[in-house]
Amino acid sequence: MTIADAFVPVAITDRSGVDESCHFGAVVVLDPDGDVAFSAGDHEVEIYPRSSMKPAQADAMLGGGWTGTPEQLALACASHDGSPVHLDVVRSILADAGLDESALGNTPDWPLEQGAAEAVIAAGAHRTALFMNCSGKHATMVATCLINDWPTEGYLHPDHPLQLLITSRVEQLMGTVAHIGIDGCGAPAHVVSLSGLARSFATLAHDRGEVWDAMHRFPELVGGPDRASARLVAQLPDAMAKEGAEGVFAAGLPDGTAVAVKIADGAARAAGVVAASALAAVGHDVDAVAIGDPIKGHGRSVGQLRPLVGGG
Repeated sequence: MTIADAFVPVAITDRSGVDESCHFGAVVVLDPDGDVAFSAGDHEVEIYPRSSMKPAQADAMLGGGWTGTPEQLALACASHDGSPVHLDVVRSILADAGLDESALGNTPDWPLEQGAAEAVIAAGAHRTALFMNCSGKHATMVATCLINDWPTEGYLHPDHPLQLLITSRVEQLMGTVAHIGIDGCGAPAHVVSLSGLARSFATLAHDRGEVWDAMHRFPELVGGPDRASARLVAQLPDAMAKEGAEGVFAAGLPDGTAVAVKIADGAARAAGVVAASALAAVGHDVDAVAIGDPIKGHGRSVGQLRPLVGGG
């Protein structure tokens, strides 16, 4: 099956009472025994999880000897907004390792959240690696290198000891890594199955370890308070959830239930809604529509995004 054949209609947006857009994708829910409890589309489609990979990467670095506060670990898992509270925690990761922003090797960018970006532009700042939403992960990467006496130079190369450690853990959690590309931030980007991504969230949440603890306690640090991941955790407080670029979303619960979504064309807005609806289909009390942003017209809500699959 090609990637074009892997997807089915999973969500609709309407505007002023008329259906306007249809989102295609694939979704899988694993039950506490690891079996497929619900799916739509090909749940074995191979995808780049993108930033939904960060919890597994952070777990690998914990296994490599890095230690941090729960807030710092949440930033290691984060695609953060670039707000002052996010940046202060990233700086603290670097400072604890005796480093500063110059150690970061990720791509310079503006803060992800519009208000935060406007604030730094108004202050006369420029794009920096610190502002970029992956800087927490990269701060943790260079800190892990120092702990292990690995060179920080070249830490993004797939054959660097740090990245070999991460890839090994990814394979343990997700199964076969079909390919390794380059993520937007410059780090290696792994290709795994959609069900493998869900399995990693099931394992990390079921273990109730440090990653789960940080992510369910501080969802606003993992992303931002208005993200679909934070909205899902607000409804399911024991959940850990993470968006990934190009329409990826994954979440796990301590009972071992997990969900993973890939939206076919990479549009992000439907992914969290579809994930929530799939969780509702297997009995979890979640309002899927409330996970998404309203469809706006002239600044006010004129429509909504509703799932076509699951129980939402």
